[in-house]
Amino acid sequence: MSKTYDIIAFADTCVDLILRDDDVAPRFGQVEKTVAEYDLVMGGSCCIFATQAAKLGLRVALLGTVGDDAYGELILDTLSSAGVDTQHMRVDKDLRTGLTVHMVQGDDRAMLTYPGSSTALTAADICDDMLAGARHLHYGSLFLQTGLLPDCIAILRRAKGLGLTVSLDTNWDPAKSWDIDLEGALTSTDVLLPNEQEANNLCGVASLAGAVQYLRQRVPVLVVKRGVEGASAWTKGMETARTVAAADAGGDGIGAGDSFDAGFLAGWLDGLAIQDCLSIACRCGRAVASKIGGVAGQPYRSDLSELPALNSD
Repeated sequence: MSKTYDIIAFADTCVDLILRDDDVAPRFGQVEKTVAEYDLVMGGSCCIFATQAAKLGLRVALLGTVGDDAYGELILDTLSSAGVDTQHMRVDKDLRTGLTVHMVQGDDRAMLTYPGSSTALTAADICDDMLAGARHLHYGSLFLQTGLLPDCIAILRRAKGLGLTVSLDTNWDPAKSWDIDLEGALTSTDVLLPNEQEANNLCGVASLAGAVQYLRQRVPVLVVKRGVEGASAWTKGMETARTVAAADAGGDGIGAGDSFDAGFLAGWLDGLAIQDCLSIACRCGRAVASKIGGVAGQPYRSDLSELPALNSD
């Protein structure tokens, strides 16, 4: 408990504008269409992760940048309200806060993203004193945070060298190049948290079995998110799986994987059994998938009282 934080993460700051209707596909040629509903909420995988982790009782800090605009204020207010420490967040008057437009119809969605502030962070912004003040580094949105990407392996190594445990969720690569020194990244990773498609693309294989065979040999804990099929985890010589009930109708799935990550790590950092970590993670992911946006459905620690305690103090 001598550490200031349980978890530190790098903020991929953006807001989500969520448009919903039976048909949200735009038509060019100056054709105007109406949509049934919209929501404007905080987005960004690491920001959503941070709010969920804080709601589960962890001491969480984010390092990042927002623009000096209304969207930046929305992000900072959402983080602070959830209990995330935002003292390491910088407001830059020369930047515009990132924005993702989600076009949601049925159980599918398409996204358009203006990166803006989400790519502003660089390795020069990360000081060892700040890293050393945390027990754990969660590195998410690896390919989207292009300011950090050239130095991502060095950052992971710095964290490990300072005694932190490290989790990695690369998320999707918009460029579809998946160009990363995977071996170098995994050497400094304790918990890897891809979904099925990300695992396959990271390894350049067509089957999940092939990806798992490769990845489980290189990280102490491999967790693969499988959507409506739940999730599976592999540790030394052991495989564990958890199913999950279908999300309530009306949700959009945004941020479910990020809250899953936070739930798993909340249990893992508290030393719970892997099967219990998976159970907490699946509960968090399902709760978020049942609502609109990435934070509305996030459970608090008190909502998971039927599971083992997440903290002992």
